[in-house]
Amino acid sequence: MSGAHPNWSRRELLRAGGAGLGAMALQALSSERAAAQGAIAPATHHAPRAKRVVHLHMAGAPSQLDLFDHKPKLKQLDGQPLPESYLQGERFAFIKGHPKLLGSPFEFARHGESGAEFSALLPHLATQADRLLVARSMRTTQFNHAPAQIYMASGHERIGRPSFGSWTAWGLGSANHDLPTYCVLLSGRYGPDGGASLWSNGFLPGVHQGVRLRGEGSPVLHLADPEGLARESRRAQLDTLAELNARRRDALGDPEIATRMAQYELAWRMQASVPELADLSRESAATLARYGAEPGARSFANNCLLARRLLERGVRFVQLHHWGWDSHGTSPDDDLATSLPRRCLETDRPSAALLEDLAQSGLLEDTLFVWGGEFGRTPMNEERDGSKYLGRDHHSHAFTLLLAGGGLKTGQTWGATDELGYRVVADPVSVHDLHATLLFCLGFDHERLVHRSQGRDFRLTDVEGTVVRGWLA
Repeated sequence: MSGAHPNWSRRELLRAGGAGLGAMALQALSSERAAAQGAIAPATHHAPRAKRVVHLHMAGAPSQLDLFDHKPKLKQLDGQPLPESYLQGERFAFIKGHPKLLGSPFEFARHGESGAEFSALLPHLATQADRLLVARSMRTTQFNHAPAQIYMASGHERIGRPSFGSWTAWGLGSANHDLPTYCVLLSGRYGPDGGASLWSNGFLPGVHQGVRLRGEGSPVLHLADPEGLARESRRAQLDTLAELNARRRDALGDPEIATRMAQYELAWRMQASVPELADLSRESAATLARYGAEPGARSFANNCLLARRLLERGVRFVQLHHWGWDSHGTSPDDDLATSLPRRCLETDRPSAALLEDLAQSGLLEDTLFVWGGEFGRTPMNEERDGSKYLGRDHHSHAFTLLLAGGGLKTGQTWGATDELGYRVVADPVSVHDLHATLLFCLGFDHERLVHRSQGRDFRLTDVEGTVVRGWLA
């Protein structure tokens, strides 16, 4: 091959051949944003109604039947066997034999002018009823946690695809020079089952991967300079490293080297911006009380307050994962009577405070707010191994999401399930429909927002998805 570098290995030569056109395009980009992305991001396809997203993921799947989807008939039939017709061809994650119906032990009431029904477990979110779209007719194809979470995050049940947050970051680009475009916050005893795959960039340039910010200690690991290293010395090191990386990028034509260079520079700027951002002690005592936040603690409340600060500073996608909603009823740690009220107590007040703050500041007009899990829970008591605790198994046929903001018609309850809450009977919405609709609000046609990888075009919605027009304002 004419002009080949004399020190290239056979693998490097083949790789450079495949990346040559990409390298030429990369070198032609003059803006820092384009260079950092390693490719030209797509322009929006129509006027966007939203500019950013905050996704509050309740990892483990909260019970829609005990929080949002009131079923008096289910309570009336409590303890009776599920009708045989529901069991034909059905599979469950853990339920064995012929399960018995389980009515909700919690009271429900209507709220706001919309009359949306909320459980007594969520008194603060209930006050926001008229700001919310309560989507009761969500469905998914997965009924185990990791694949269902990955499917909700990326539109595919297997790891390797870009997350919705990464697609958003790639499509919209950065609105803050000093912070990541996509930030992730975790709370609860453990992380989500899907792990870092839930904020993966997949085959998109690495700069679009979600950056995890920690709720205690240093917000980002290894961000601080070693003790005794002056900032001027660090700047000189980075300049030298950038020069070496640029030579290597030009020699190999590898766009990921440009991504690495951009990440080094972002980390340099974050050393100044993140400490101020993460210092919740700057908030008033009244604000901390409204969220239930405590500076220095690791909690969902702190993460909601930090999410508001990130959105105010132009971060495009903020994702909060709160573990502990897997209410199987095998012990007090995962039953409906004990663990579900605890999770609600941890999340209800701060979720409502975040939504209210976004609304009062005007940010909700162009911010998409999403609250919910990866699937639903069964109308039957699981009774695993004869357990006497109340619990519900995984359920893919129906679940509920709460949405608000950026272009959505709120103050409405969308869709319906049957009298037992088992299946959707009106206005079903798939995960691909959800993604298509949210992308539409962000200014994208989901069929045209594509990225070529391994010889084919990929999109967030795979080969499905329809915009839910009834959701749009």
